[in-house]
Amino acid sequence: MHFDIVVGSVLGASEYVAEALESVLSEKGHQSTVHFQPTIDALTAQSVLLVCTSTHGAGDYPENFETFAVEIAKQNLSEKHCIIVGLGDSSYDTYCGAAINIEKVLLDAGAKLMLKPLHIDVLHHPIPEETAAQWLASQDI
Repeated sequence: MHFDIVVGSVLGASEYVAEALESVLSEKGHQSTVHFQPTIDALTAQSVLLVCTSTHGAGDYPENFETFAVEIAKQNLSEKHCIIVGLGDSSYDTYCGAAINIEKVLLDAGAKLMLKPLHIDVLHHPIPEETAAQWLASQDI
């Protein structure tokens, strides 16, 4: 199976998480491509979309992810499966807002969740890539 890992990052934590997820997928025998500047055109048609994003400001997407989020909403994703990993700080009322928003966008476009989304609270998991890697390693994919 091939995974397109799209990254929304402000300070780099989501990038580390994406790379850790890429390693786990490789260990499970899957192929993946990490997109640090995601675009619709870069996605593989039959791939699973793995979104890894932090939240910026008042629940907003990171700047590098905004255009992708707008463009993906215009797609017919009825044949697309996705996995969502969000990073956030639970001391804010917009905790994991970007991940929650992109989940709605993907579902509204017809995508199907392959796994229940993972929301990582960086207050309780200061090394989020470890949390994400352990979670993905425990999944049956």
